[in-house]
Amino acid sequence: MSDDMTIQIDSEQYVIRQESDGLQVGRSNAGDVVWLETVDLGLLPDKAREALERGDTTDEALLTALRGVTQAQVERGA
Repeated sequence: MSDDMTIQIDSEQYVIRQESDGLQVGRSNAGDVVWLETVDLGLLPDKAREALERGDTTDEALLTALRGVTQAQVERGA
């Protein structure tokens, strides 16, 4: 995956991008993306990584993994 993808997590929209150092998770704001976190791909469950490779942003394994990432951001106050 080389392009940004929009993903709906519960009622919020996020932008994800796979890069050499991991999966970036961000929020779109007035046309710009604010990157919140970069997650090591090795930390994601196999099924979530497979969904990411397919570009399937509706896969429940990927959504569950990203919910954890976004919840950590909320708890840190980001």
